[in-house]
Amino acid sequence: MKKLFPTILALLVFFLINSVFIINEAEQAVVTQFGKPVGVSIIDAGLQFKIPFIQKVIRFEKRILEWDGAANEIPTEDDKYIFIDTFARWKISDPLVFYKAAKNERNAQSRLDDVIDGIVRDEISIRSMEEIIRSTSRQMETYEDIPTTGGMGARGDIVKNILMKVSSKLQDLNMGIEVLDVQLKRIDYNTQVQSKLFNRMISEQNMIAEEYRGQGQGRKQNRLGEQIRDEKKILSEAYMKAQVIKGNADAYAIKRYSEAYEQRDENNKINKDAVELYEFLKSLDAYEAVFDSSSRLILSTESKFFKYLN
Repeated sequence: MKKLFPTILALLVFFLINSVFIINEAEQAVVTQFGKPVGVSIIDAGLQFKIPFIQKVIRFEKRILEWDGAANEIPTEDDKYIFIDTFARWKISDPLVFYKAAKNERNAQSRLDDVIDGIVRDEISIRSMEEIIRSTSRQMETYEDIPTTGGMGARGDIVKNILMKVSSKLQDLNMGIEVLDVQLKRIDYNTQVQSKLFNRMISEQNMIAEEYRGQGQGRKQNRLGEQIRDEKKILSEAYMKAQVIKGNADAYAIKRYSEAYEQRDENNKINKDAVELYEFLKSLDAYEAVFDSSSRLILSTESKFFKYLN
């Protein structure tokens, strides 16, 4: 008996090791017996048990998986062709149902190819080229006009409809799969219409640019008109002030000349020297106003104008 004990102990340890398995946080599993699933889905991490040798553990990803479809050329409602490249994110929501329907991720990816590609093709074919290409129908905007929040416009509606239809289709197929997100990764023009569309887009943007340039020129002319008007107003006010100052100066000078001319001596008689000085100064002012380096003047010797030139 003592000789059999180590053998029995080794067999027990061997059976125990083969009956225990561990599921980590990134995994979920189902247990199969002779190729058929038994029990329920194992979605919680930790230590699990099975019948050794008879039962087998099939592990699946618990994390989010990617589906990346091939780019397809799809006709639009207006009989134009574009290339659509789609990708999606999905996860296994029920491992037991997933194993019965798809067995493994490779088969699931193939089923997703059929489902998502078909729905994308149907959704694109009922829309026009412009609706698909443009995320919105807005024209060129200034910085202040660009909205800070909001959806993607027509393209956002397309993606939303595709996700809703894909989710509904997979629910009908009962595959244990949940699609979390579907996006149009790339949209390209068909080479036959690419140049025409680019020329059209360039023409539209040029028209918008010309409109903005016209508005800019109009504002420029308005600003120039205001500037010229302000300049004339400033010059007019300055001229008026200058004339007032000049008039006051002339009045003061005349007053001073008059006082000098009417200056009287101690006998209350007009001071002839003062009168003579006044006439002399006024004559000098006249000479300065009349003569320059090229002036020639013929005067009589009896002329009063010639008096101080003699």
